Amino acid sequence: MGISFVAWLLFAISTVQNYTINAGISYVNIPEKKAFHPLQSDTVAIKMKVSGWKIFMKRLHPDTPHIQVDLSGLKTRNFIVFTNQLGYINRQFPVDNQVVAVSPDTLFFDFSKQTQRKVPVRPLHNIQFKKQYGIIGDTRSNPEYVTVTGPLEDVANIDFLETDTIKGINVGADIRTVAYLNKHQKNNIAIYPTFSEISIPVGEITEKVVEVPLKVENASRYTSVRTLPSKVKIVFLVSLKDYNKWSSRDFEAIVDMENWEKNKVQSLPVILTKSPEYSKVISVEPQNVDFFVRR
Repeated sequence: MGISFVAWLLFAISTVQNYTINAGISYVNIPEKKAFHPLQSDTVAIKMKVSGWKIFMKRLHPDTPHIQVDLSGLKTRNFIVFTNQLGYINRQFPVDNQVVAVSPDTLFFDFSKQTQRKVPVRPLHNIQFKKQYGIIGDTRSNPEYVTVTGPLEDVANIDFLETDTIKGINVGADIRTVAYLNKHQKNNIAIYPTFSEISIPVGEITEKVVEVPLKVENASRYTSVRTLPSKVKIVFLVSLKDYNKWSSRDFEAIVDMENWEKNKVQSLPVILTKSPEYSKVISVEPQNVDFFVRR
């Protein structure tokens, strides 16, 4: 029995078999001056002839391949037939992975008016800094705006474009890099340029402590309101070069009497309503204060 199973397994992995897998699609050779909406999903099923061994390995390590679809045929019609593109698709796979069919075999497109719009670039980053380092100024993009071209209804909904996430570990110096813009899977829009040069100022940071007087909001109906204490201590991180730039005048801390009137609280929470750019507040002490009211 065991020998028969081994023989069957060796036969299975050595023969060529049909294997179907889902694949994502993207578009190339998009006709100029034509905006379009795909009328189906951006995922298709591709049937391939591969060895049994490769099928076994794909099932052990599943992945989702990606294929490019040539849209040059849309110059004269509103559909693309995969049967006519099998040669082009097979050139995107190793020679021993032969694509024999794609489902659905036909992709349909709805054409609409094309428009252009300039939108700002929004850099995304996920950066881990060296100890006592951080971002100390404005992140800049060059260009700051890019041109988006596509269907009117799609372009009108794009207010900005994010970059791919800029990553870094143990960073202790300024970052200057090129980041490509993320279409968020909108294959029917074009972006120019497709990337932006991103500059992120990085510097050493340190702790600073200031005392800020408390302001009382919504207290006009009372003769006086006094808080205990009358000031709060704020500990924050700031860049070394800006250490002397920021003071207690750059912060604002309030308590709101409406909170007492509505909720009858015994103490008022301190709310920080103003702080300097590129500073990080670590703590506010105390976080709640007692108060006396004279009606």
